[in-house]
Amino acid sequence: MSQAVVRAQRWLWPVVRLLHRPTLHGAQHLPAGPFLLVANHSAGLGAAEILSFAVLYLEDVGPGRPLAGFALPTSFRVWPVSALMRAVGAVPSTYEHARATLAAGVPLLVFPGGDHETLRPVWQHDRVDFGGRLGFLKIARDAGVPIVPMGIRGGAFTGPMLLRSRRLAKLLLIPHLFGQKRWGLSLLGVLGAGGIAASPLPLVAKLVATLLWLGSPLSLSPFVPWTLRYRIGAPLPPAELFPGGTSGSEAELRAALARVEESVRALGAATAPDATARVCA
Repeated sequence: MSQAVVRAQRWLWPVVRLLHRPTLHGAQHLPAGPFLLVANHSAGLGAAEILSFAVLYLEDVGPGRPLAGFALPTSFRVWPVSALMRAVGAVPSTYEHARATLAAGVPLLVFPGGDHETLRPVWQHDRVDFGGRLGFLKIARDAGVPIVPMGIRGGAFTGPMLLRSRRLAKLLLIPHLFGQKRWGLSLLGVLGAGGIAASPLPLVAKLVATLLWLGSPLSLSPFVPWTLRYRIGAPLPPAELFPGGTSGSEAELRAALARVEESVRALGAATAPDATARVCA
């Protein structure tokens, strides 16, 4: 977490408390030293999940133990998303940044599903699907750090997604120009497009405005107050996940992927509040 988040905590706290009433359970499982904190991800930009967790992490763990977060490199080229990413201490999701961050002793928060998972339709909210991505496992294996699973519940409802499509990224043009391979149609996007259609603008202006709106990251923003629950599980040591070490096979990586996905799914399903959870209150 960056110093910007530390300074902003005073006003972030009442905002996330009012909108999302987040709770965090299991922070005691976080090990000393660097690790990968691996979680599911939802609702377009996932801003509600990220900001709520930033506040809870600062409260439970404190600013003296920084945590960096992986984000799509394109996120650092689009304002205001770029400002948000830097504010929460995010780094571009590349092997180089991962190695440098872990080598500095800083743990790394990773959402391996990325846009594949965060753009999934809201009725698939209970699924954990990292899209077969193995990169985060290679990072943990090569760095010799544990993977700590974290389940998040409720995020999908803060910005309900209706459609995930590769064709949509090309059709709307703007996402494609910024290197996005897929794009989503959100409930907010539909509502905004409806407002544009009902406006007194000329037809051509309406079409242009609709395309710009639907292709903008703002159409993927959270806008629904919804309770968020976070649960951190026990670390998965690299010796358990990768018995073959750095020379392990792809089959070994895929077995590790299945285990991490199931751990995250089980934690997300068990995120009902309890007496030992940290409550944002």
